[in-house]
Amino acid sequence: MYDVVALGELLIDFTDAGISPNGMHLFEQNPGGAPANVLTGLSRMGLKTALIGKVGDDLNGRFFESVLKKEKIDTAALILDKNYFTTLAFVSLSAGGERSFSFARKPGADSMLRRDEVNCDVIKSSKIFHIGSLSLTDEPSRTATLYALDASKKAGCIISYDPNYRASLWRSEQAAREGIRSVLPYVDVIKLSEEEANFVTPEKDPKAAGKYLVEHGIKAAFITLGKNGAYAFHREGFVYQPAVPGNVVDTNGAGDSFCSGVLFCICKEGKKVGEIGLSRLSEFARFGNAAASLCIGKRGAVPSMPTLQEIYKRLRDMD
Repeated sequence: MYDVVALGELLIDFTDAGISPNGMHLFEQNPGGAPANVLTGLSRMGLKTALIGKVGDDLNGRFFESVLKKEKIDTAALILDKNYFTTLAFVSLSAGGERSFSFARKPGADSMLRRDEVNCDVIKSSKIFHIGSLSLTDEPSRTATLYALDASKKAGCIISYDPNYRASLWRSEQAAREGIRSVLPYVDVIKLSEEEANFVTPEKDPKAAGKYLVEHGIKAAFITLGKNGAYAFHREGFVYQPAVPGNVVDTNGAGDSFCSGVLFCICKEGKKVGEIGLSRLSEFARFGNAAASLCIGKRGAVPSMPTLQEIYKRLRDMD
């Protein structure tokens, strides 16, 4: 039995690491992709996790597999395909730690996951099934994702979704909006940034966006506001949780660490999402904020995911 299984994009982040003695940009090899980041956070919190996806049978893909195993993420459903390269993302950081991306994915192995390669036994053995939206950008991974969602719904899994919008990976803004919205009927819990909430819903105000999502069937919605904290939405209303202070080195993975914190709390609660009250969701958002505050203090995404002990210490220090 798994606590959380995730399906989605698997890539290597080459993160800006300064300038060489010859004046050239240096890039640091970091495993990434939102689903892997979230699972790493959950694994470091002590949960049993597994990842479904595809990387290339190449230097970067084998490196990715070794990191997942080191993080105690089950790789039984991970495929190494010699026909495609592992997707790459080159990440530039501003002086304030904000990111910009350039992707090498035409196609990347992650977008070539086929329906017949999805391990449904792994999905059916999980409490929570988590996806992002980047597996919806292209075929055959889109069909594979929908197939996995059908399997998880039939199995009674809690379904979690982080749209994680990256404009350059979609054919057009319209295609992105339609693709990202297409899976919402499956979803129990969603985590979005403020910008993504405006993109996924017709509402510009995050409070209106959260209300819209709940009114359209989402049982729990979390909208992150970066340094300004986060909202949690429920049929009972919404609550605001201020950000937990942290030293900003690299914001890459902050939203994923927040998501892992929330999913950890949901898993430990042991209830259907619809049975969890607003006051508890508020506590989950605070826990997620604490996780994110630790993540931004380190470079890279997977390497910066905090442990459960670090999160509890951060929360104790605030009390």
